[in-house]
Amino acid sequence: MSSWRDQILKEFTPKVAKLTLVADPDGLLLEERILEGIRERGFELIPFEDHVAFRYAYESKFRSRWDRGEQTDLVVVLRSQASDLASLPYDLLQAGRKLSFNLGDIFPNLSYPVITALDRGDLDALYEAQKRYAPDVLGDNSTKEFALRHVFEIAPEFIHQPFDLLRVLLRRHYRGQRLPSFLDERLIQLLRQNNTFDDWPLETLVSDREAFFAFLQERWPVFLDHLAAKGAPSVHEEQKPYVLTIDGPQYLPFDDHDIRVYMDNLFLEGFLQPVPHEHADALSKVWVSIGVRTDPAGDRSRRLTKLIENLQSSIPAEDARHREWLHFARGWAELTLLAHDQEIATPAKDTLNIKSLQTQVDAVFVTWLTRRYAGLINLPPVPPVMLHHLPRVLARHVGEDRNCKVALLLVDGLSLDQWIVVREALALRSPHLRFRENAVFAWIPTITSVSRQATFAGKPPIFFPNSIQTTDKEPALWTQFWADQGLLQNEVIYAKGLGDGSLESIEELLSHPQARVAGLVIDKVDKIMHGMELGAAGMHNQVRQWVQQSYIIELLDLLLERGFCVFLTSDHGNIEAEGCGRPAEGVVADLRGERVRLYSDARLRHSVKERFPSAIEWQPVGLPEDYLALIAPNRLAFVRSGERIVSHGGFSIEELIVPLIQIERRDT
Repeated sequence: MSSWRDQILKEFTPKVAKLTLVADPDGLLLEERILEGIRERGFELIPFEDHVAFRYAYESKFRSRWDRGEQTDLVVVLRSQASDLASLPYDLLQAGRKLSFNLGDIFPNLSYPVITALDRGDLDALYEAQKRYAPDVLGDNSTKEFALRHVFEIAPEFIHQPFDLLRVLLRRHYRGQRLPSFLDERLIQLLRQNNTFDDWPLETLVSDREAFFAFLQERWPVFLDHLAAKGAPSVHEEQKPYVLTIDGPQYLPFDDHDIRVYMDNLFLEGFLQPVPHEHADALSKVWVSIGVRTDPAGDRSRRLTKLIENLQSSIPAEDARHREWLHFARGWAELTLLAHDQEIATPAKDTLNIKSLQTQVDAVFVTWLTRRYAGLINLPPVPPVMLHHLPRVLARHVGEDRNCKVALLLVDGLSLDQWIVVREALALRSPHLRFRENAVFAWIPTITSVSRQATFAGKPPIFFPNSIQTTDKEPALWTQFWADQGLLQNEVIYAKGLGDGSLESIEELLSHPQARVAGLVIDKVDKIMHGMELGAAGMHNQVRQWVQQSYIIELLDLLLERGFCVFLTSDHGNIEAEGCGRPAEGVVADLRGERVRLYSDARLRHSVKERFPSAIEWQPVGLPEDYLALIAPNRLAFVRSGERIVSHGGFSIEELIVPLIQIERRDT
């Protein structure tokens, strides 16, 4: 077989049985491409996790169709052993055929406890290595080393010098690779056999992405001093009192060929920040220029040109994994921020290149979403992929430590590029803060009543059809989620309408000795957006001014002082869009948004689409079946032709991929 997936997908032949029950202890059916393959064969999938939620989806979406004589291919997935299929409801057992899959059958010669901890996206490389090298039965340590070498391209026996180790860590952290902790421990154990790395804080640098980039940032000025002294004999390298908060060697060989290939991207995408230097003029003429501050206009022009080139060459393919789009979105946010800089005009050539790139990226992203978005909903919640996964992630923190307290700050309407503005302003005002940055997918349509409500419910919108037009049920949904996790009502906090004014009421809520979980909605950015007349540039400017007013800083300090683990996210982003005309459908639309119109009747929606043929009729993925969205195409909006607004509701990268940030104190 060419792929491990073939062993599973061959069992899914349409119209063999209307119901298939699968024991899937290792979550193989929830892997991205498996989900896509199953859906391509006409099957629909429901995980059996919550009995009540499952029964609702099963009865409303499938049982009723069977009663009408319709044919469906439904797969019910139980994340448990084959023997546990008997625990499913009797009516399912009577109607369904039974299958079972596990990693032990696919990788019989590898240690089962080791391979079950791998991300399912890493199984392709493992399967290819198994076919190529046909290993004998391997124990735990041998399987760990096999996975390090063939899945993550880390061969510990070839890491002898600092540039070897830097190359490995750069590749891992730049890509955002997630390794199980026991693989990190095994790698460190093997590296410690080489005394070259005795002064390296491997326990920190190997596993902690943010600490690794901080380690590089602190040593970049050291390298620049060394390079300046080497390039100009008249320049003497002085022994400066460098401030290094992370232990380890002072000098790093950034000029090694295999290291240099990463440096441009690290500065372009914001992982590292350029620094001033007394010999900046000379350094700006060599390869380190992207990491040296010179004049603002020159820095911006150089960075903008390189970022356009970099993004053009790294657009994810149509069959890319979701992580590739989340990674791409980071660079895209940096470009969006640079392109709308109000202080320095963007050259006409760059503007044209950005528009062309935008058109290309939008088209590829919509094609990818059409194929893959439905599969994202059912992916495992750890690590989180979509907003409704977040409560499950927080619940894991609370469940692992009885003393743990968590706070979810949802900044309504905050896009990734606006998060960069927030981060930069916070870093200036509060250098004691550290940000662990990730991103997740919002819900389509990207409107508050859908996406924000799903975040607090911890469930897809199909499970709250009665409140999908409003956010009034958010407190009840949030409280119910935590009640299901065993928390009492007085341990759960919910508050909205935050963003300015006094923190007195929030401080009073947080002071309750029983409070363990806080869900806080900050709507200031959303208010800025809906009153915005100056486009994306105006958004960046006003968001920056808001952060500088210290409300968010004081709120973060309050939460951290009270011992909360703080996570910040958004329900959707926003884009600057141009009007393509306003549909004259009277009262037939359930929601007359600027980027999306919603209908309960497919015929009504289609009649409006006839006037806007390039608009997209989005299938109700994870939504009630009568919640039918018509989304404005490209970067257009259903407003007066030629009018420019900032809005949301569609599925551009800026609207759909939102920040997920864990905020900590640097001294923790």
